[in-house]
Amino acid sequence: MAAAVMPTSTGLSGGSLETCVAYCQTYVCGGGKASAAAAAASGSFLHHPCNLAAAGVQGLSSSRGDSSSSSSSCWKEGQSTTTMSRFNGRRRRLQVLQQAAPPTLNSPENVAMKNLQVGPIPDMMSLSTRTGFLGPPPPSISKPEPPTKISLAELVAPVAEDLGILNNNLHLVVGSQNPVLMSAAKQIFGAGGKRMRPALIFLVSKATAEVAGLNALQPQHRRLAEITEMIHTASLIHDDVLDESDVRRGKQAVHRMLGTRVAVLAGDFMFAQSSWYLANLDNLEVIKLISQVISDFASGEIKQASSLFDCDVTLQDYLDKSFYKTASLIAASTRSAAIFSGVNACACDQMFEYGMNLGLAFQIVDDILDFTQTSEQLGKPAGSDLSKGNLTAPVLFALQREPELRELIDSEFMEEGSLDAAISLVHRSGGIDRARELAKQKGDLARQALDSLPQGPLRQSLDRMVDYVLERVY
Repeated sequence: MAAAVMPTSTGLSGGSLETCVAYCQTYVCGGGKASAAAAAASGSFLHHPCNLAAAGVQGLSSSRGDSSSSSSSCWKEGQSTTTMSRFNGRRRRLQVLQQAAPPTLNSPENVAMKNLQVGPIPDMMSLSTRTGFLGPPPPSISKPEPPTKISLAELVAPVAEDLGILNNNLHLVVGSQNPVLMSAAKQIFGAGGKRMRPALIFLVSKATAEVAGLNALQPQHRRLAEITEMIHTASLIHDDVLDESDVRRGKQAVHRMLGTRVAVLAGDFMFAQSSWYLANLDNLEVIKLISQVISDFASGEIKQASSLFDCDVTLQDYLDKSFYKTASLIAASTRSAAIFSGVNACACDQMFEYGMNLGLAFQIVDDILDFTQTSEQLGKPAGSDLSKGNLTAPVLFALQREPELRELIDSEFMEEGSLDAAISLVHRSGGIDRARELAKQKGDLARQALDSLPQGPLRQSLDRMVDYVLERVY
């Protein structure tokens, strides 16, 4: 594990003794490894690989089990009693939500992933002398050279015809019983989207079918892709309601066009329709896998709601939430595609690993873009996750080096200009570079999981899909 680099006396704003002490407490003495080991020994959490990730990551704060003591460090001496009371009251209210997440099934793929290890995240930069509270990053820091731009159309070329059939079928599988719900579905389906999840399903389906000696996709493969896109779309409709988003895929969000009540019902309707088609696939293992995904969506939202503006959230918490909200669907879908091809259990496990790590990399990159793209590019205000108290990987890494950032987050950005100051600190700290390295680490794990597939255009597309996900941060 790389040794922590202690900043010079001028390396942190003002260079005071108190600042250096805070740095040591936060960065050098973090208990992430011990707490992750304790959590793993207790068996109290998911058995997917990202549960073990924090054990190898340097300098992160201890797990939620120590939050009652560590949370007090978020408050400087002299903080008003009123603010402290409001913070503690919010934490007490949210503790109830932490108990509400449904348990994860002790499924074979989860048990099989216990021993997957993730190496330490390299320290991307050491702190150097800076000038000004909101000064730009030191000019000596150089970003990696961006890779050659990858075309998604080129990547999905081996399954382009299958995606065309899927686009035509999506409107049909939703049904036509209720014109209002159909209108909501058409609004978001009509907005397009990359269709990356069904493309991954078709690519994995064809690649594993070759291994099994099949000459073509099975009907179950096509239905699985449609079900996955329906579930993903339903989750987007609900997410927009929860996040109060105005735009989705460049078009007006469903709840803005038809109202919150219709949007929630439309999402529920699509979940129900996808469940009906799922049951008709008549494969119990796949039914369990995809049903768990819908449960994971709820678990992810609960974890996010229970940790808003919490400076003691760990990378482990972040990875768990990212698995629930993003990677779970991709992992379950790619494994299910392999199951329908009839390949052995080892190949199915590797497809689960591929989908899981690609999904985690995708989410980390999305969280980086929240700080690096403009509001026009994002379709929402830049820094919106941070403004709502959702602390993502760039912020967690920045907190290790910037004590001032903790103070701003604790204030919940009530003062004018405090959010802009926090965003500048995230940029200045090198948190974005370290988050980029974490995404690359997950991408490398996804590549390793492709070893069981034969060389050829299908495997090449799956491999380059990792590059496509990662290149967005350049």
